[in-house]
Amino acid sequence: MAHRLPGRRRAVRRGGAVRRPVIRWRPRAAAALALASAAGLAAFGWPLLTDAGSGVAHAQDAPWLFALLLPMLIAVVLAEIADGGMDAKAVALLGVLAAVGAALRPLGGGAAGLEPVFFLLVLAGRALGAGFGFVLGAVTMFASALLTGGVGPWLPFQMLAAAWMGFLAGCLPRACGRGELVLLAGYGMLAGLVYGLLLNLSSWPYLTGLSTSLSYVPGAPVPENLRRLFAFTLATSLGFDIPRGLLTATVILMAGRPILLALRRAARRAAFETEPEFETRAEAG
Repeated sequence: MAHRLPGRRRAVRRGGAVRRPVIRWRPRAAAALALASAAGLAAFGWPLLTDAGSGVAHAQDAPWLFALLLPMLIAVVLAEIADGGMDAKAVALLGVLAAVGAALRPLGGGAAGLEPVFFLLVLAGRALGAGFGFVLGAVTMFASALLTGGVGPWLPFQMLAAAWMGFLAGCLPRACGRGELVLLAGYGMLAGLVYGLLLNLSSWPYLTGLSTSLSYVPGAPVPENLRRLFAFTLATSLGFDIPRGLLTATVILMAGRPILLALRRAARRAAFETEPEFETRAEAG
């Protein structure tokens, strides 16, 4: 007969549970994400903010500087999130969804902007939370680039833009039923257009030279450069951005409900939102 020592304690799981998101945002991780996003905004928006006499406006190595800086900052964010913010189940689900996204993205072949991956970022961000959407967006773009050989100075901008897309999907207001699908489809359409505009902003100063009506003018007023940027987008990429947004919205409307249910069911079964609490119980001697 087993004998229990006096005073020996045993951990007992209580029936109660504490709800928590798939990724717990610790203050340091939130600060790292804010820093990476601020650096990303500077990386995207510097052409609109510099003056004609600025060295940055004429430096040809500026995009390379940002291309080196952004992966470092994103890596810091991912490390901070992984350091206690994600458990093994969250990492496993992230790996599966990132692999699915990386496999889906090349299916459109990039033709007419058809990239059937953004609906997954929107739905996953919505179902699993803003933090998970941010990480999934960045990891999916990185994995897809490795799979298709699309690694280049544009990759950090794609990763950050996709991460913001997944993050903001998790910040959308509450809705249910058909209204939720319409909300997500509208967001997917808008996100597809903004994604194209952001990537244009990252490359536009270097693609048009300095002598056309679409060219970036260092030091010009912001409205003037914005007008040129929109004209550049209309002339070069809107034919890709609109199909991207339409495809995202259409897939969400047609398949969003079962995908959301599957993601939420997976989250419930994995008990991401459940944190066991333990209490000590003194055993009888």
